[in-house]
Amino acid sequence: MEVADQEALVELSVHEGRTVEWAARLTPEAHDALVYARTTAVPTPWAEPAEHERLVELRPSQMDALRRYLSLTQRLRVPPAAGLAERVRTAYFDRAKNRWITCLAEEQATSAAYAFFLHSVHDSVAEANRFAREYGTVYHVDTSTGRLRPARLR
Repeated sequence: MEVADQEALVELSVHEGRTVEWAARLTPEAHDALVYARTTAVPTPWAEPAEHERLVELRPSQMDALRRYLSLTQRLRVPPAAGLAERVRTAYFDRAKNRWITCLAEEQATSAAYAFFLHSVHDSVAEANRFAREYGTVYHVDTSTGRLRPARLR
């Protein structure tokens, strides 16, 4: 963008019949950037999740934990649910909310809860707690068997 100098402002003021205090013109590069931005496909969040899915909004730290979990797929004994990697890959980032938005089926949400559990063992429990609080899915130790299992809180 080029900002008008004083001489251009005087000419514009005469042409407009009023005082022009500020003016700018798009440079060719700025014009091209606007054209490019209009043609770039921007993903949009889902209006409604499918019947068997729920809308999930993840904080960046949660998405980081999920991506880490998915990067280990070949080495894990409990693999991610089918389709979870695709949902993570195609998630929409809402800048205003600072959240990654996607839709997850129940099995995928349970798999995400498992990823957050694994994250809590080595790092922070905040991601698992937040997911449990907001979506009601958590992994915990069953006291009767001593084994880890998923649970619905709602």
